Amino acid sequence: MSRNLDVVGIGNALVDILTHVEEDFLVCHGIEKGIMQLVNLDRAAELYGLIEHADRACGGSAANTVASLAGMGMRTAFIGKTKEDDLGRVFTADFARLNAICPTQPAPASVGFETGRCTILVTPDGERSMNTYLGAAEHLGPDDIDEAMIENSDWVYLEGYRFDGAEGQEAFHKAVHSCRRAGVKSALTLSDPFCVFRHRAGFLDLIEEGIDLLFCNRAELLAMAQTDDLDLALNETSDLVDIVACTLAQDGAIVARGNQRMSVPAYDVQLVDATGAGDLFAAGFLFGLIRDMDLTRCAELGCAAAAEIVSQMSARCDADLMTRFRAYGLI
Repeated sequence: MSRNLDVVGIGNALVDILTHVEEDFLVCHGIEKGIMQLVNLDRAAELYGLIEHADRACGGSAANTVASLAGMGMRTAFIGKTKEDDLGRVFTADFARLNAICPTQPAPASVGFETGRCTILVTPDGERSMNTYLGAAEHLGPDDIDEAMIENSDWVYLEGYRFDGAEGQEAFHKAVHSCRRAGVKSALTLSDPFCVFRHRAGFLDLIEEGIDLLFCNRAELLAMAQTDDLDLALNETSDLVDIVACTLAQDGAIVARGNQRMSVPAYDVQLVDATGAGDLFAAGFLFGLIRDMDLTRCAELGCAAAAEIVSQMSARCDADLMTRFRAYGLI
């Protein structure tokens, strides 16, 4: 069956505000290093006021993955909630520039929240500490799920961060139900170990409903399986889902499918900012799947894409990934 879209992503529509800080900045302002923590609008404004210099870029985890796929020539769409305000217009214009569909109706200007933003503080070791004001993104609900669009795609990619909110969970279940009805493949990224701690039972319910591909890093996978043993975690999780694609930072990635295990190394690059590494890995991996490549090559493409994003200060890749893939001999 020929479908009109390769991937539909569903997640938080955010604008990223990125800056470098020293370790003591985090300590001084009570910011836990290396995780995503949710903040309200007042806290978001406070942090922004503390920053002297910052780069602004469209973000959101699934949005980064979809944007990267669009840049590789894939036919993509993104479902995520914004508001009729300046940041909301910046977000939708960015997808229009990429020829990606962004169908979600923005919340009206009269509502009491704003388009979401994520203040990303990058320390000298490249670790990122994210302070996310969800704003409009938190109001994504089942009514925003375009079932016809989902049923006319090959893959749907779900962002675990959007589980922070009952309406988001309902939206995901509606999307997965549409996938099952139409024979569309679905992928879920666990997003963050603290996200797993908050929503492990909900993730398991969604996986059992019919997730085909699980993206995670080592910490997220261990939290999901409630073990410190990576092999055991892979074994248990691969019993629940067809493919598990787990990133291992400087150790590359490992993919599990049934009893099969495929490991690939990371590319040796200078780490500047780890923001978006998992998002780009997912983009490279999905690109490989859409091109009917084997799982080892999919993981190699994921690691190559991740290497490009960690070499720059942004969650959106400046490099032409197709050119990079060719240079690495991957396509």
